[in-house]
This record gives sequence, structure tokens and C-alpha cells, in this order.
Amino acid sequence: MIRQVIVCEGRSDAARIALAVDADVIVTEGYTLRPAVVADLRAAYEKQGLIILTDPDGPGERIRQRLTALFPEALHAFVPKKDAMAPGDVGIENASPEAIREALAKVRVQTVKDTHRFSAADLFAAGLSGAADAAEKRAAVGAALGIGYGNSRQFVKRLNHFGITREEWEAALADTREDIHD
Repeated sequence: MIRQVIVCEGRSDAARIALAVDADVIVTEGYTLRPAVVADLRAAYEKQGLIILTDPDGPGERIRQRLTALFPEALHAFVPKKDAMAPGDVGIENASPEAIREALAKVRVQTVKDTHRFSAADLFAAGLSGAADAAEKRAAVGAALGIGYGNSRQFVKRLNHFGITREEWEAALADTREDIHD
């Protein structure tokens, strides 16, 4: 049983999460966040803590940002986009139970203080920007680190805000280098 309450976008997401883990789930029902949902989230946040697990797409990212503003110490879990795809659809409801469990095993807290440990130069040196396959490489490294996908600027921000260490960075680069070139 996961102690924290998992926050997802829809009922189909909640059903898929239930197949993967034993946890309480609150559904946002989209970006609007009705007052009753916010009250439920606030109570869960204060008593048990929250894990934000939104879809790996633009709307899911906007919901994640809104929830992070409301609940800054919530934990974050990311299912890689490649693991949440079905024909014409991207979402947690398409992820396998294994992909959901993997994401939940890599939860991260977003730090309030930016570490400034990483810069755009780090991404460029690692081939995660400025190269034809940079987006694919960022997606793989983001999945390995459990911080999700982002464009170059967003990715640097996530590296710094989620407190990624140089050791974690180097290990993820080494692990994904083999996977990407297979």
C-alpha cells in the first residue's frame, strides 16, 4: 500500500493505477479543479501527502504545474510518453501496470531552491540538445531519472528543481547510451 494519495486526471487513469498498486487516488477531472476536488486534495496533502501522476502531454503538464503551485511539497511521478501511448492517445490509462509501478518507484520532490547544478552546456555536451536525436535522448534520460520529458530549457529546470546529482546524471547517461544505440 502506498501511503500517499495519487493524483491523476481521469477515471480511466485511476482504474489503470488500481491495477498497478494499492493506493488511494483522487481524480482532478481536468484542469479546472472544482472546489470540492481542491478540498479533498488539501486534506490528503496535509494528512498523507500527494503523488502527482498526470499524463505525459501538454495538458497533463499544465495540470501538474497547477497542482505544484497549490501543493509545493507534493511528490512527482512520471510515466514516459512511450509507455503511455495508444493509437491516437497519450495517457496514464494506456500505461502498463509495470510502467506505473516503475514511475512510482522513482518519485521525486520538487525543491523550492534551484540547485543551478546543471546548465544548457551539460545537455549539449551529452548530446541532449543540438543533435538530431536529442529529443529521443532527453526522453530516455528523463525516464531513467524519473523526471519525465521536456524540451532543453524545461529539462535543465527539472534536473535542477528535482535535485538530480552528478552521479545520478552520469549513471543515467551511461544506462541510456546503451539503450539508444541498440
